[in-house]
Amino acid sequence: MLWAGRSATEIAAAVRQGRVTAVEVVEEHLGAIAERDPRVGAFRLVRQRALEEAQAVQERRDLTELPLAGVPVAVKDNLEVAGEATRSGSAVTEDSPAAKDHETVARLRAAGAVVIGLTNLPELGLVAFGDSAYGTVRNPWDRTRTAGGSSSGSAAAVAAGMVPIALGNDGMGSLRIPAACCGVLALKPGAGLVPAPSDDWEGLSENGPIATDVADLALMLSVLAADPSLAEAWRGGMRTEPRRPMLRSVWADDEDVWEPPPPQDSPEPFDLRVAYIPQPLPVGLPVDKEFQAAVRGAAETLRVAGHTIVERGRRLPVWLGPATVAAWLSRAADGAANLDRRRLERRSRSLARAGRVLTRLSLDGRRGRDRWSGYGADQWFGDADVLVTPTLAAIPPRADRWGRRGLARTVLANVRYAPATGPWNMCGWPAMTVPIATHSSGLPIGVQLIAPPGGEPQLLGLAAQLQAAHPPIRPPGFSH
Repeated sequence: MLWAGRSATEIAAAVRQGRVTAVEVVEEHLGAIAERDPRVGAFRLVRQRALEEAQAVQERRDLTELPLAGVPVAVKDNLEVAGEATRSGSAVTEDSPAAKDHETVARLRAAGAVVIGLTNLPELGLVAFGDSAYGTVRNPWDRTRTAGGSSSGSAAAVAAGMVPIALGNDGMGSLRIPAACCGVLALKPGAGLVPAPSDDWEGLSENGPIATDVADLALMLSVLAADPSLAEAWRGGMRTEPRRPMLRSVWADDEDVWEPPPPQDSPEPFDLRVAYIPQPLPVGLPVDKEFQAAVRGAAETLRVAGHTIVERGRRLPVWLGPATVAAWLSRAADGAANLDRRRLERRSRSLARAGRVLTRLSLDGRRGRDRWSGYGADQWFGDADVLVTPTLAAIPPRADRWGRRGLARTVLANVRYAPATGPWNMCGWPAMTVPIATHSSGLPIGVQLIAPPGGEPQLLGLAAQLQAAHPPIRPPGFSH
């Protein structure tokens, strides 16, 4: 295949320059989906009308100006795509077609992207697994394992080379968790940067991009945010000249170092204070030793790149975990409120029931969220520009039919393997996952980068440096 497996940046450039047509690109990706998706189960719906839409892109007068000209994109099936039903991983939801695109989808189309299909997710996007009434999304690295969730199909489709980019959303880690499981990049923007889902979980959920390549991730984020400057933000991490030498002053003490100031017409060097915490979870929640080692490896990579690196031994406050779980369960209750509860999966019913009880008892996590977002996160984060932690605590569980299980097993399974992402939804800060290593199990390992509000450019710059030192690879059987 000539174009399936290429980056979105490469595809768009080729379409703009007339080296390939948008129709040819989409045809090839439809072929890749037909060949690969039976092994993965990423898509609920593959859109054959995408060929007509690709032809329409090809005929646009502004083709040479489109940042995503002819790029196939997969969309998580809880975001409206005009003319298609939005099922949210549930057989209980309405099957009537959406009247118009969600704003994020509309922005992608305006930029020249072609929606090639809608991707699977667990019912109502409630858990970090990929099974639903529409099938089970399997991890391309090990198809006995889950692809994570809830943006399960979007992450798996990118990892397997079926699309270069995909759109998902993140309520308690629903972009970062599946991306880490599948060995791809994903970024949860900070609050207000990208239009939120129609059901934004009372501000906990953000729409965001998934990609294999940092440049693609930044480009897609720039389109979603309607901010062209973000497309080049990752270049802040790619130093084009060697760092200036540190010169010892002739009058300084032995421990003092003097560095000449940069010339007035040159940019400031990309030098951040990066803190890393290999084990950020409270006592009783272990983190896989290889995941901890990956965080240390990422920190060393960034130290060599010229950043100030500090290790922290602090752990997330004990009270934050129960508050995060309570907020999750309360949102489950809200999501199921207008649906026929008798027809929901057992898992969804049990989560919603627990959420209703907690809400009645005023234990919905709101006070903990206010405490964390008001001052707790800032105090805990300290004086760092960016924080590095594990994305996951353990390798992805098996790709079973988790929807048939009850409350205790569902909550325990989620908390055991993916407890490190939710705190950053509770305060609305930007966070992303970057694949950096391979576990002894053969599965990928992702590290989580977190920044205060407005820190998306710093995250992209650091991700570019990590990816330059640890190039992405495809899962076995899906390489090109």
